[in-house]
Amino acid sequence: MAHYAFIGYGNKVVKVIVGVDETVTQTDLDGTVVGGSSEAWEQFYQNQPQHQGLLCKRTSYNGNIRGTYAGIGYTYDPVTDEFVAPVVEEPVGENNEII
Repeated sequence: MAHYAFIGYGNKVVKVIVGVDETVTQTDLDGTVVGGSSEAWEQFYQNQPQHQGLLCKRTSYNGNIRGTYAGIGYTYDPVTDEFVAPVVEEPVGENNEII
């Protein structure tokens, strides 16, 4: 089972889906063979009408692909080809204590 992240404006992840493993190939109804690599499946999912205008990149729970598992709100860095978690700031009180 593979996971794919969809990246929109500002390189932000807007959707993550469960998809087909990169080693799997299948034949569409029109006879087109799809798959066989991560890149082929990324292109397949990216070309679906519901993902129009979004970039698709494979992600994984074990961190072996693109640094970390992508979640909604993460950023995709095309230079390092990795997903980056959003920075969460702790709320602080008057004396700089964490609330």
